[in-house]
Amino acid sequence: MTAGRSDDSAGFNDGLGFQQSYYLATVADAPRRPQLMGETTADVCVVGGGCTGLSAALHAAQQGLSVVLLEGGRVGWGASGRNGGQIIPGLRKGALELIARYGPSEARALFDLALEARGLALDLIDRYGIDCELKLTGHLAAAAKASDMEHYAREADALAKAMDYPHARLVSRADMAAELASPSYYGGLIDELGGHYHPLNYTIGLARATEAVGVAIHEMSAALRLRETAAGVRVETAQGAVTAVKVILAGDALLGETLAPRIASHIMPVANYIVATEPLDDPAALIAQDRAVSDSRFVVNYFRLTADGRMLFGGGERYSTRPPRDIAAFAGQHMRRVFPQLAKARIDYAWGGLVSITRTRLPHLGQIFGGREGGVYFAHGYSGLGAILSTLAGKLMAQAIAGDAAGFDRLAKIAPPPFPGGTLMRAPLHTLGMLWYAMRDRL
Repeated sequence: MTAGRSDDSAGFNDGLGFQQSYYLATVADAPRRPQLMGETTADVCVVGGGCTGLSAALHAAQQGLSVVLLEGGRVGWGASGRNGGQIIPGLRKGALELIARYGPSEARALFDLALEARGLALDLIDRYGIDCELKLTGHLAAAAKASDMEHYAREADALAKAMDYPHARLVSRADMAAELASPSYYGGLIDELGGHYHPLNYTIGLARATEAVGVAIHEMSAALRLRETAAGVRVETAQGAVTAVKVILAGDALLGETLAPRIASHIMPVANYIVATEPLDDPAALIAQDRAVSDSRFVVNYFRLTADGRMLFGGGERYSTRPPRDIAAFAGQHMRRVFPQLAKARIDYAWGGLVSITRTRLPHLGQIFGGREGGVYFAHGYSGLGAILSTLAGKLMAQAIAGDAAGFDRLAKIAPPPFPGGTLMRAPLHTLGMLWYAMRDRL
């Protein structure tokens, strides 16, 4: 979703090549929805047609509320339909870091809440018959440095003992050959409950389910202004407006800086690039167990196989939202470092997108404009783990609006601080930090 537009013809996603995306080339169905024209009212107005907004709309409508959803471009054309499609249970911070930051009890509560995202996504896929190439084959965190294995061993122990989560296990360097045909890694940590899917087909399926329960979805209807009124909050677009008792902002990295500047400084939009090769003769020779894989570098490499046997690979360092001149060459060089045997493999698709990160790498949920009786809810800042966490965040906001705010409040309590210098200085200061960590990766 964008507060401006989320197609590649204008706005934040300029030049990021979604038309060259593997996902768009293989999407099952992507019907166009009408633009909002004129004035309307609803109990809830959702701004953003990605997984956060669609889930919020779906669950609010299931509570008997009338819902209008505004999308600045096309449904699913933001991060929800562009990402790596990796199902990784939990939060960006692992068990050890959660315990160190919040103590064992609260860490366990946060971890258990985050785990609900996996069950929720699987339930929605099953209940609404969403065909999204789901593979529950596990997620492998690959150790880019030998010292990472000590951390993984302690993480597996904390997961088993403190989180009562027995699904993670270590893989030695010797045993990595049975997982990956790559010389780059020293071992890893497998989460057996991980997996991967086609994120655009999942998002489009979620949109169909949302419309089936009565939600009105409007595309090319960017939210330009929010105004508090006696009747609630008025959300204005170029051609119309929605007045609602409650508003949900679900724009993530594409929220922009003018619609809700108070929360924009808490997230940093970061550019991300992915390539997909031609179909490979023997894809299982590269990832034997068909797992989703991400590594331990600060600038993460992540990859998986597609249903038609391609290598789908994301990675590389980019410190501005301006795309590289050649996305295929930019991301492809990192793929070939991990898999030298793909040196001659043709790259058929190359695209990019924006995700949002926070200072703590934990999601940012909260409210602006008033309190419980009226106001604007928001959720964003999934920091690379939004593929399923976004669906949960949407449900938590809908539940809070309906009167059950326990899960929403738990995540709102850990709201990350804003980036220093606000929206003006966050990018240059973040760039300095990224350069430091990138140099540490190389060393």
